[in-house]
Amino acid sequence: MKIQKPDRHVKWPSEFGRRFLITIDTEEEFDWDAPFERRGHTTITVPMLQKYQEFVEKYGIKPVYFVDYAIIKDDQAAAFLRTVAEQQSATIGVHLHPWINPPFEEQINDHNSFAGNLPKELEEQKLVTLRDAIRDRVGVTPNTYRAGRYGIGPNTTELLLKHGFALDSSIRPRFDYSREGGPDFLSVDSRPYWWGKDERLLEVPLTTVYSGILRRQYSLAATVMEKSPLANALLSRSKMLERIPLTPEGISARETKEAIDVALDDDLRLLVFSFHSPSLSPGHTPYVRDQDELDGFYDWWREILDHLESRDVKPVDIDDLLQAAKSA
Repeated sequence: MKIQKPDRHVKWPSEFGRRFLITIDTEEEFDWDAPFERRGHTTITVPMLQKYQEFVEKYGIKPVYFVDYAIIKDDQAAAFLRTVAEQQSATIGVHLHPWINPPFEEQINDHNSFAGNLPKELEEQKLVTLRDAIRDRVGVTPNTYRAGRYGIGPNTTELLLKHGFALDSSIRPRFDYSREGGPDFLSVDSRPYWWGKDERLLEVPLTTVYSGILRRQYSLAATVMEKSPLANALLSRSKMLERIPLTPEGISARETKEAIDVALDDDLRLLVFSFHSPSLSPGHTPYVRDQDELDGFYDWWREILDHLESRDVKPVDIDDLLQAAKSA
């Protein structure tokens, strides 16, 4: 599924200024290189959520936890999420990993790992099952969604609107997952926009920018980069064109600060950061393999948050974000 450029982006009110949002794909640990399995996952990193929450609260940040089925069924995770929801110190959203989320009617394969590829009725049943589980365990009904593996499909936004969701953050601009059966986001940039004309569902893409001397002519070069790992490496190493998502996973602080500056120069008013919760504990993702890399993970955040402050980019929570978008 190729996601086309939207017709109408959000026009932020002047008082909105420059803002940033931190989002966490809050999920089980599993082998990213192995076939998908319904069982065999763990939730070892759940206790580390509290440490990260305490860290960002010192900066006045209310993160978004996009929660999947394995996490909400973990008692310790549910207790943590209930606490931050009651304190209104974070937003709880829905993060659908279809292979571990009942009902289990589909075959497990790459194609079906993107929830948007499932039959409409099954995608809806899984979505509602997860939303209701979060409601029952946390005490709030989530209205914010991110598809696992960014796997939106032709029915996803209709289902989100039907069930009262106000915000989607499934789009990862400038990435193409079509070779695995997923969506193609190459044509979409990082500016938020409304799905449809009635302004009921706000799309807040994860932020990705291009830097380098070819960034104004990124369209053709980006297609080549996506299809050719060699071309990608050559363009990136030569600094002619680098694709930089805002994440501590595989992206250095230097690159991220460069991306922030490029985004602000392009008048991008909202920056959306993301990472996977298993990176909060060593040994569960390729990005945090030991204690030194975990220490580096937090050092990355300190450096980036200091840079954001120096550029007068302030945190925003979901409620204020939605209100600002609707008032534009």
